[in-house]
Amino acid sequence: MIERFYLKEYLSFKEAELNLRNGLVVFTGPSGSGKSILMESILSSLGGASCDASVCEASVTWMINEDECGIENDDINVFKHIKKEKSRYFINNQSLSRKSISRVASQYLRHLSLKDFSDFENENLLDILDKRAGGKSQKVVKLKEAYKKSFLAYQKVKKELHVIAEEEKKIVELKEFAAYEIKKIQDINPVIGEDEELLQIKKELSKKEKVLGSIESAGEIFNYEHLVSSALEALDESSSFFDDAMNELRSILENAQERFSALDDVDVEEVLDRIEALSGLKRRYGSIEEALEYKKQKELELEKYENIEVAKNDLHVKVEKLSAEVKTLADELSALRAKVLPHFVKDLNGYLNSLYLRDAKIHMSRVDYDLYGQDKLEIELNETELSKISTGEFNRLRLAVLALKSEFMNANGGVLMLDEIDANLSGEESMSVAKVLKQLSKHFQIFVISHQPQLTSMGNQHFLVYKDGKISKTKELSMDERVDEIARIISGETVSSEAKKFAKELLEASKCVS
Repeated sequence: MIERFYLKEYLSFKEAELNLRNGLVVFTGPSGSGKSILMESILSSLGGASCDASVCEASVTWMINEDECGIENDDINVFKHIKKEKSRYFINNQSLSRKSISRVASQYLRHLSLKDFSDFENENLLDILDKRAGGKSQKVVKLKEAYKKSFLAYQKVKKELHVIAEEEKKIVELKEFAAYEIKKIQDINPVIGEDEELLQIKKELSKKEKVLGSIESAGEIFNYEHLVSSALEALDESSSFFDDAMNELRSILENAQERFSALDDVDVEEVLDRIEALSGLKRRYGSIEEALEYKKQKELELEKYENIEVAKNDLHVKVEKLSAEVKTLADELSALRAKVLPHFVKDLNGYLNSLYLRDAKIHMSRVDYDLYGQDKLEIELNETELSKISTGEFNRLRLAVLALKSEFMNANGGVLMLDEIDANLSGEESMSVAKVLKQLSKHFQIFVISHQPQLTSMGNQHFLVYKDGKISKTKELSMDERVDEIARIISGETVSSEAKKFAKELLEASKCVS
């Protein structure tokens, strides 16, 4: 629910703060007082509309999908729209685009002013029908789970079969390509670490002559070794440290001589060609390891192409088995739905009749299998397509569908916002709408602008929007103030005693409506 709303500097409003409760929240006031401006600014704070207010801020109890929007939940999440030079949107002081904030809020917020057909989408209607069937038997719940599992498996195997069928069309080409790719790497036959060893050999070859010349010159030192030993002996000094050093030097030079002499057998051109071949692999695949991994992958693909007929036959068997499962489960699901459909239609028309609308017709037809079965539900009102009925009829039909849905709701359904849904209705029609909204308010927080005393009297919370001079203001009304405001709606600015009496009767009667 929305716990608090704050508005600053928007058209006729300088500032407004609403502390809101759950249930049916009614806004009334004289024409031009700013009711629609207020509703628009509430929507704007949640990305559902655009306005030029300095600040629109809504504090909500909704849980945000943290993975989807990357924002952590607080105890109370704060949605905010700020307009200076340009509009900016925030959740918990973290900036988001209007599109993102609207997507987050849309999971909880429904605005019933426009012809939004989502309530009449097949998925939603089937869900309501299935919940009613599930209320009578748990069989439909288990059946839906089994069907969904089989259908997803069926789709997966069908997709695999389609891939194989496409591959089969160009199997010769694919096999040739895989074999060609394998041969390219196989011909070079790279070994991990070989490139580094060859680069070291190349480096040593480039300085071979210079190093061997230096070793030969350094060897002269050994011709004078005996002179140093004699001098140390004459000085009565031990020559062991000198002998050790000379032996170590001799070992180093001999090893180097041996290593570089071994390069005499190395073909320089062959080394350079090998390095170039390995470099080509690295340029194409990234590294020798990746080249070998790619070769392995292509070998597996080639093996798969060789065995494609076997794999295809196996998948055909699976598809046939899953297809039979899906059909059996879909038929069972359709039979259960067909059985409960007359009760669904009867209950929907019960709501429609109470809303002073004629009976609707619901057609259930067969369509291609999807995640929800093979059934499609379509509603007609007065034998007219929904796209062609009036806005008033459309919204009352939506209320009836929502009322059906709410009968099986456990958790809070979010927020419904309705603009003047009782406009141009008779007193009886207005009362019928009010009763349905009262029932829905058990599951939704509902914001509604009302011009009729019947709906206004049903509110769990009542705000008056009025003007003080040219400034719009809001006020939560007490019970006595509600009597006065409902009386004003009944009789106009000059409130009669009869109007007050009727207002009290309406408020008293509303306590009996559950």
